[in-house]
Amino acid sequence: MQGLELEQHPESTPEEPVEPDQPPHPRIHLHRSFASRFLPEKRDVIVYLPPGYDGHAERHYPVLYLHDGQNLFDPQTSFVKGRTWQVREHADAAIEEEEIEPLVIVGIYNTGGRRLAEYTPDRNPQMGGGEADAYGRLITEELMPWIAEQYRVRTGRESTGMGGSSLGGLVTMYLGIRYARHFGKLAVMSPSVWWNRKSILGYVNEHAPQVWERPRLWLDIGDKEGAKTLRDVEHLARRLKANGWRPGDTLHFEKVHGGTHDEASWATRVRPMLRFLFPA
Repeated sequence: MQGLELEQHPESTPEEPVEPDQPPHPRIHLHRSFASRFLPEKRDVIVYLPPGYDGHAERHYPVLYLHDGQNLFDPQTSFVKGRTWQVREHADAAIEEEEIEPLVIVGIYNTGGRRLAEYTPDRNPQMGGGEADAYGRLITEELMPWIAEQYRVRTGRESTGMGGSSLGGLVTMYLGIRYARHFGKLAVMSPSVWWNRKSILGYVNEHAPQVWERPRLWLDIGDKEGAKTLRDVEHLARRLKANGWRPGDTLHFEKVHGGTHDEASWATRVRPMLRFLFPA
């Protein structure tokens, strides 16, 4: 059953990423081959800077780290070529309309065939995986300090977010609790709750009570992603509420009408997600 569900969600096993010739916009910076001592694969990192960044040298910005970085900005590198989350367009529009606070957005490219291993918190006997702890150390111990050296970002928990979709949503939920001292905002979009007999539900129950302050959490699922997937994410929402997340305050759970499991659908959720996590 788990293997079948993975086949129904093809974005979970992407091909090797395509390398663009240049970033798709002057305010988007591409850094190639970020290396880690915790994982063997190097990965590209792509950084969005908000309008006015260069004109306000004294200002520091909140920061959002997103998984599957090649799907966020550049139609040449996205899993389905030409279809991205349109993160720059949505962030620019929300900033210009003063809906959200200007922020820096960091896209962490996945590593193709090793994506499943890095985005899963525990090992499945049939499918492998279970390297999310190492991936979390890469982010918190290596990437975040490097970003703080390169860009004017705030480093406090209340100004730092993380997000992703599908397995990226699963690893966001896991790392958001494991590294709660680092992340005060989480975007958990269409999470793969099914992984390893829904082990993330037990993890939330066991470890969320140890988190002294609940991160502000956006959770969504499309109503066209499958009945089982919808039930799984509704179950996660109930577990979060039972563990202290408050709907309308620290938790926004949305069943997206007509929402599907793909970049085009996740693109429609970017702006409302940003409004909830980074309100002006």
